Amino acid sequence: MPAKILVADDEKDILRALEFLLRGEGYSVKTALDGEEALEIFRKEPCDIVLTDLKMPGMDGLGLLDRIKTLNPAAIVVLMSAYATVESAVEAMKKGAADYIVKPFINEEVKMTVRRLLEQERLRTENIALRRQLAQHRQKCKEIIFISDCMVKVFELLESVIPTKSNILLTGESGTGKGAIAELIHCSSPRTDKPFIAINCSAIPEGLLESELFGYKKGAFTGANADKKGLIELAHDGTLLLDEIGDMPPALQAKILKVLETGEVMPLGDARTRHADVRLISATNKDLEACIREGHFREDLYYRLSVFEVRVPPLRERVEDIPLLIEHFIKKYAVINKKNMTGISPEAKKVLTGYKWPGNVRELSNAMERAVVLARSDLVGVDELPDRIRSRHGEEKACSLRESINDFERAIILRALEANRRNKDATAQSLGIDLVTLYRKLKKLGIEA
Repeated sequence: MPAKILVADDEKDILRALEFLLRGEGYSVKTALDGEEALEIFRKEPCDIVLTDLKMPGMDGLGLLDRIKTLNPAAIVVLMSAYATVESAVEAMKKGAADYIVKPFINEEVKMTVRRLLEQERLRTENIALRRQLAQHRQKCKEIIFISDCMVKVFELLESVIPTKSNILLTGESGTGKGAIAELIHCSSPRTDKPFIAINCSAIPEGLLESELFGYKKGAFTGANADKKGLIELAHDGTLLLDEIGDMPPALQAKILKVLETGEVMPLGDARTRHADVRLISATNKDLEACIREGHFREDLYYRLSVFEVRVPPLRERVEDIPLLIEHFIKKYAVINKKNMTGISPEAKKVLTGYKWPGNVRELSNAMERAVVLARSDLVGVDELPDRIRSRHGEEKACSLRESINDFERAIILRALEANRRNKDATAQSLGIDLVTLYRKLKKLGIEA
């Protein structure tokens, strides 16, 4: 079935030109000469994409954008204008516009924009399907809530390695959910009916950590009054998570390496080894390559652990997931605290989605638990949020215009790069800047060259 596109413009010639252009691409096209007519069409037959002029009599493009977003917050709306300014583009993006096209438009730019947005929507739909598929493991595993492209890519990477015995190294900041992902890997693997054991290498003293991992024989040391199996042996045929492995003492690193090389474990005070078939998942918030250079981590162990290395993105890189996580945590803590909660106020949601979350998902979880406990109504409000989040939101308002301008500039450069097949010389020429300026902007805006 062809994608449905609604075009709204008060100039008949432009309307006909866009209809002809888009029909030529195989799309189903509806047209409207003003905002009211476009809204009526959208009510009767929702479309995949809406292209609307900014300046129209009666209901203008921003008004139509607001009304459509009220009917369907996920609707894709692209604004067009011959009077483009940074301010109008920023306002459009803040209100939820997917893109902004400057008139007189280039046919190829319109076609490329529509194709890109439809492809993004297709990926979003697939992301939802993948999230639902992963949700089948919720009864056995900690729940992973996501819809963002970066998290979908994480699980697309993991999909090929989950059924294997390969070791996995999860890297990323504290609080990103590495432990929950490790548990989901185990639950999705052929070892799901076998033990999943996790240990935090930074939370246990060195001597105790060794005995916990390897076990000991009776009489191995003072207080060893009976044989004890170590966690490695207990995880036989299952999965062992070594969390914060970057903090493991060097002497113990050598022993873990030997286990990985031989598949054998020797308890303290014993002369015999025991076979241990263990799938090892490691997690760390440290840069292990830097630790190797500083002499704190064994290079040979790193290569053994990182057969398959996956970076778990911080929450600030997966902003699309924040509303889903908010809803999940409100429901969770409402049940735990026996409170009747229906959701969160728009103002509070805006504060939470604008916050940078240095503590990641763990910080968001703690903030929502606090908010649910303090809530005096069935909605979480701004007053229930922690002071640090509210105060940071106030500080960030001052720089929001600059950030919005950067976002707009980033979108223009990315679009130009795509149109010129990432050829830097051609991109710079199309933008009317020199190559040095382009490279400076790429670095400033965090765009991969």
